[in-house]
Amino acid sequence: MIQIQPASHPPRKGTRIGLAIAGGGPIGGMYELGALRALDDAIEGLDLARLEVYVGVSSGAFLAAGLANRMSTEEMCRIFITGQDDRLHFHPESFLRPACGEFVRRTSRLPGLLSGWARDAITRGRSTRLSDVMVRFSALIPPGLFDNTGVERFLREVFSIRGRSNDFRNLPAPLYVIAVDINTGATVRFGGKGWDDIPISRAVQASGAMPGLYPPVEIRGHQFVDGALRRTMHASVAMGHGVDLLLGINPMVPFDADAAHVSGRKRTNLVDGGLPVVLSQAVRTILQSRAQVGLSRYRSEYPATDQVFLEPDASDRRTFFTNVFSFGSRFAICQHAYRATLNDLAARRHELAPLLARHGLELRPQVIDDPTRTLLAGMDGRTHRTDTTERLRRALDDVEALLRRRRHAQRIA
Repeated sequence: MIQIQPASHPPRKGTRIGLAIAGGGPIGGMYELGALRALDDAIEGLDLARLEVYVGVSSGAFLAAGLANRMSTEEMCRIFITGQDDRLHFHPESFLRPACGEFVRRTSRLPGLLSGWARDAITRGRSTRLSDVMVRFSALIPPGLFDNTGVERFLREVFSIRGRSNDFRNLPAPLYVIAVDINTGATVRFGGKGWDDIPISRAVQASGAMPGLYPPVEIRGHQFVDGALRRTMHASVAMGHGVDLLLGINPMVPFDADAAHVSGRKRTNLVDGGLPVVLSQAVRTILQSRAQVGLSRYRSEYPATDQVFLEPDASDRRTFFTNVFSFGSRFAICQHAYRATLNDLAARRHELAPLLARHGLELRPQVIDDPTRTLLAGMDGRTHRTDTTERLRRALDDVEALLRRRRHAQRIA
């Protein structure tokens, strides 16, 4: 589904484009990659690796950091989807390793807690009710089930080859990775003033530390968790750069069982799915609600900026019911998002075409009208580039992009 908010004031006819990508766990990230790949294919003149500003939250920070590092959607598909990259080997299981060290550390506190509880029960008459016992021993439960050090290690490798950088200050465009200080509830923009010396890989690890799944990430004595705790997309960070067009992606929307039933599907009672399904629906409802509040505010706060936001349809069963831990489903969900986005672009072409034209962009009919087109269309095979040839390719691409911008400026002058 596409939400379009044309500028309410006379829009700027410029090419300053910003991108904000929300979180959504592993499956949400794969949905976003499919949507980005569709935008890349379907919009003439759009270069997602050369935008004005990038903002990423949680799993969206993975993708935003890659694009800000001049990685194309094709490159990211080769790494995360097809496994055809010749130097980077993505192992999903490394992202789901139990936090054994934290379990051991917490368990070592059990004797002390037991002796303290027994002493209080005997000498002070403290309550031994189950609820009180649970509260006392809750400190034994780790803050995250899985170890996220592998996330940082993999990203550090990704951003250390082929001319990329793990340093915010060396990127060609501003990148902001959003996280929340769990001890204060304050939002931090890694890449912003005072926080731009933190390695990008470390910032993304912190932004993706979903409470309960991954432990908080310590940086400068602060404990950081998922940036979605405060806002869904933080798109205002990008629009604060004065962009003419803002693109946003949010993969987390609540499932509408009634809408799915109307479309011909069997009626679904989410309660029958148990606690995981109910919690998923609750989280999605909260995140989309906050996103809608943000969209309403953006309309008045940034009246000269055209805004286009993508998200799954509320009746999208595949996106909702795919196991959030099922990395094996990454191609299926990425392909699904790719096709859904192309279909949405085709359905809204009459509204989108004039808006995109203001920014030197146009839809490619041969792409959006091709029902057989897949995620892999136009992708070449395995890469064999050295760091030197990759830097040369980037330099030539920069020259080509500069010439394109000048030709566009001459056309609209």
